[in-house]
Amino acid sequence: HVQLVESGGGSVQAGGSLRLSCVYTDSAFCMGWFRQAPGKEREGVARIYTGIDSTYYADSVKGRFAISQDNAKNTMYLQMNSLKPEDTAMYYCAAFRWSCRLVASDVDYWGQGTQVTVS
Repeated sequence: HVQLVESGGGSVQAGGSLRLSCVYTDSAFCMGWFRQAPGKEREGVARIYTGIDSTYYADSVKGRFAISQDNAKNTMYLQMNSLKPEDTAMYYCAAFRWSCRLVASDVDYWGQGTQVTVS
């Protein structure tokens, strides 16, 4: 069982930056970030294949966000730049045992979430 703990959320003005961190107890086949805004479905933001660092981003964040992983520290990051009000959401760290599709139904383990608010 993989445990995930996010941190780094907060409030920022549009155009600003934040870096989210996710500490995990054990690495998984694939890891990613999702977000959920009030009244909306949870959506995939970015994912990374453990070990080979192959990344994929949702179109809405491509060129602004960067996902990375430091297995020596058991930590995954999401660097978010040029933030927009529409990026406001609860951000969740996710771990996949078998899949690497950026869909919520494929996720095996979730973190508790960290709030990002962009004004």
